[in-house]
Amino acid sequence: MTRRGITPSQTAGPFFAIALTPGTTYPYAALLGNDLVTADAIGEPIEIVGRLLDGKDAPVPDGFLEIWQADGAGRYAGRDPGQNTSFKGFGRSPTDGNGAYSFHTVKPGPVAAPGGGMQAPHIDVSIFARGILRRMFTRIYFAGETANAGDPALALVPADRRDTLIARREEAGSGVPRYVFDIRLQGEDETVFFES
Repeated sequence: MTRRGITPSQTAGPFFAIALTPGTTYPYAALLGNDLVTADAIGEPIEIVGRLLDGKDAPVPDGFLEIWQADGAGRYAGRDPGQNTSFKGFGRSPTDGNGAYSFHTVKPGPVAAPGGGMQAPHIDVSIFARGILRRMFTRIYFAGETANAGDPALALVPADRRDTLIARREEAGSGVPRYVFDIRLQGEDETVFFES
C-alpha cells in the first residue's frame, strides 16, 4: 500500500444546499424555514433582514444562516421550564443572488448569563457558505437596547467593533419592525465572530 499523505481539506460548498436549504433550489417540502412566529409565541413580531457579503462587499449568493433564540420572555424552547408555546426558536434562511436573507420571528427577551447576571436580548447566528471550512458564529443585538451596555459577551468586543453586532431598526410598510443586519465575512468592516 502506498502512502499518499494527508487528504486536503474541503469546503462546505458548493453543493451543501441540497439538504440544508429546503424549499429553495430543490423540490421537496421545507422542514425548517425562516418564519419562526407561531400563534402562541410570546414577544413582539419582528423581521430581520440583511445581506451576507464577502471581503469586497460582493454578495454571497449560496450561503445560509441558522438562528437560535429565546422568546420574548427570555425562554429557550425545550430548555427552560414554563416555555410551553410551540415557538421553536430555531430557523434557517438561504441567501439569494444578492446575498439577501430574512427571518420573521419575535424579539427575544433578556436571558441569564453564565455565572450569573443577564445578557441583553440577542439572537445567535451560524453562517455556512462555500469557502468556509467550519461554520462561523456571531450574534445579533438590537439598536437602542439599554441592556447592551451590560451584556458580558458584547463587553468582550472592542468598543470600535461593537457596531458590527448591532442590527438597526427600520419601520417596514407592513407595520412589523424590521431590523437590518448585514454580515461581512472579511474586510475592513468584518463582522465580529465568536469561537464555537
